[in-house]
Amino acid sequence: MAGSTNDGERKPRTDKQRNRAHILDVAEQYFSEHGITGSLDAIAKRAGIGPGTLYRHFPTREALLAALLQARDDELEARRKAIQEQESDSAAALAQWLTAMGQWATAFDGLPEPLRAALVEDKSPLALTCQGFITTTDAFLRAAQRDGRARPEVRGRELFLGVLAASWAASAAMADESSPSALHHLLQAGWATPAERAEHLS
Repeated sequence: MAGSTNDGERKPRTDKQRNRAHILDVAEQYFSEHGITGSLDAIAKRAGIGPGTLYRHFPTREALLAALLQARDDELEARRKAIQEQESDSAAALAQWLTAMGQWATAFDGLPEPLRAALVEDKSPLALTCQGFITTTDAFLRAAQRDGRARPEVRGRELFLGVLAASWAASAAMADESSPSALHHLLQAGWATPAERAEHLS
């Protein structure tokens, strides 16, 4: 009897996890096609479920985005560890980390805006992710500042916002294939010391 009860409890839980994974798969594809402003009801329809089912799993668009970004968060964390372990040049490490964050922030068209908004909305599911990346950026930045490679007044928060701004601009209608690299160098010119900029350009 006890075994039958456990099986009965396990099946709904498994179905719930399967439904959640299916919604995420569909949302990943849909946001890739339409950007993050795409209709959540359309995602539910494509997934073959009612809107209520989607909202039970993900009450807000930010909650759905946070779940979708989790796998990319793990990839970015692996990239952070690789940079710290393999790159002894503090300025190069900071530049590589900012590039990695920029790639993460362009996972979906329109993503930089809710990430920016999450910085002032403590209850946003994306807030903890953003704060964690700012903390990591501060660590890379402080190392470069200690080595005299980054300007002392620069903060990780501004660099994070700069990455989001550059990511948004790189996908704007007026951008071309050279825009991402040009924006990256403009951002670096903002945090690097004059000596570091001169060395980079030489």
